[in-house]
Amino acid sequence: MSNPDAKISPGCAPDTLYSEARSRVADFEFGRDTAAVFDDMLDRSVPFYSEIQRMLGELVADFAVGGTSIYDLGCSTANAFLAAAAKLRPDIDVRFIGLDLSEEMLRKAGQKLGAASFPWPYALKVHDLNDAVVVENASVVLMVLTLQFVRPLNREALMASLHQGLNHNGCLLLVEKVLGEHSTFNRLFIDHYYEMKRRKGYSEMEIAQKREALENVLVPYRLEENTRLLRRAGFQHVDVFFKWYNFCGIIAVK
Repeated sequence: MSNPDAKISPGCAPDTLYSEARSRVADFEFGRDTAAVFDDMLDRSVPFYSEIQRMLGELVADFAVGGTSIYDLGCSTANAFLAAAAKLRPDIDVRFIGLDLSEEMLRKAGQKLGAASFPWPYALKVHDLNDAVVVENASVVLMVLTLQFVRPLNREALMASLHQGLNHNGCLLLVEKVLGEHSTFNRLFIDHYYEMKRRKGYSEMEIAQKREALENVLVPYRLEENTRLLRRAGFQHVDVFFKWYNFCGIIAVK
């Protein structure tokens, strides 16, 4: 069984993707170079990342039902599966399904799950979440920092599909970067977020180039917009389980 206090990926290479000046900053991609440093990037770029993963593991254990599937859409390197492994009953009969657009991320996920002797059956599949997503017999669906990369025109259909595929009392766990509800809050939250990145060792150039790379591919909503999106999809109970400036964790129950 995984140790909940252990670092998720101690062998990950340090994130130096934007440490050298670029004449042109291309749109952010989840390819080989990103996959190699992704766990370090998450730990240094997402506030309280380890705590969020611990909370996700607890909530997965709260809602997981024997004989069902647990999905992670945009699973990247399988950190959420490992967090769930630290909290689930070892005898529960569940199956894990991870979808991600990046073959490199899924390769890394498979390596980590193998190294951890992950005790439940799992499948890792290449899939673009902008295309139709079919979820079946699910007690839990995770989307951790993923919906923000789905084109806004496709988000309504995706949420409706997830709601349809979840079993009664199943839950969606959504972690997102969000906009402030007012421009003043938004500016302050972003300023404090960049202060956090500086404390984590990122330079001004790294912060600026990463921001430019994400500008056209990461489209955040306000918390209120995400909540409305979930309710329109049919989720009856929606609440916030984590909030730090412009990062938010939302739980929605069918």
